[in-house]
Formats: sequence, C-alpha cells, structure tokens
Amino acid sequence: MPAKWLFKSEPGTYSFSDLIRDGKTTWDGVSNNLALKNLRSVHRGDLVLIYHTGIERSVVGIAEAASEPYPDPKQKDPKLVVVDIAPREKLARPVPLDKIRAGGKRDGSPLAQFDLLRLPRLSVMPVSEAQWKAIIALSDLKQ
Repeated sequence: MPAKWLFKSEPGTYSFSDLIRDGKTTWDGVSNNLALKNLRSVHRGDLVLIYHTGIERSVVGIAEAASEPYPDPKQKDPKLVVVDIAPREKLARPVPLDKIRAGGKRDGSPLAQFDLLRLPRLSVMPVSEAQWKAIIALSDLKQ
C-alpha cells in the first residue's frame, strides 16, 4: 500500500489547477529540515493530498509521486531534494482547514494528531490511512 502525504502550495504560485494543466511538475522549494526529511521518504506511487495555503487554506486535490526523491537540479546543496508529482483527481469538494480542525476536536478522531493542526508551518507531512479516509470523507469523494 502506498504511503500518503500532504504537500502545501500557495495557489498564486502553483495551484492544483496548474498541476492538472501541466500533467506533471517537480515539487521543489522545500527547505525546512523536517519537511525535507519527509520529502526524502516519498516514493514513486505514493499518494499526495494537495493543500492550498493563503486565503484558501483547503485540501483541494490528490496527486501521485511520479519519481523517487532526487537532488534539486537548481540548487548546489545535495541535501535539497525534489519529487516529481502528477495529478490524480480534484476533490469533489475542497476540505477547508476549519473543517479539518473541527473534525480533530471530536473524541477519537484521527485528525486530532494530524500534523497539519499540530505543525501548521510544515509544508510536507505524512498522512495516516485513518487521516486520509477522514479527509476524503469530508470532501464527499468516493474512494
């Protein structure tokens, strides 16, 4: 079973619609040590929730890792890695941060320990199977 992740993007810089249009992109610009550690753990075929930051603050789509991590060709630092991703599908309904936060307040909710709520500045984070299912359920997407 593929691992699952959440990648954050400022939609004014690069949106999920841009990814759909392009068909594939290189996910770069990650410099935080923990986010880089997470990005180095991504494998081809892993699934990725795309989260728009800024005004939107919502999970908007699903992508798939199309490569293993590799050194960022635009940087001279070998610690900086990138991953190629391709779009899978747009969520039936975006899942706003407020809904995720509200879901995390319910007793026993898998979202209570979600890094998106605990470490809000982290740009690449793992998503457990239970967290993935909870977000997909909030989006009304049938999987």
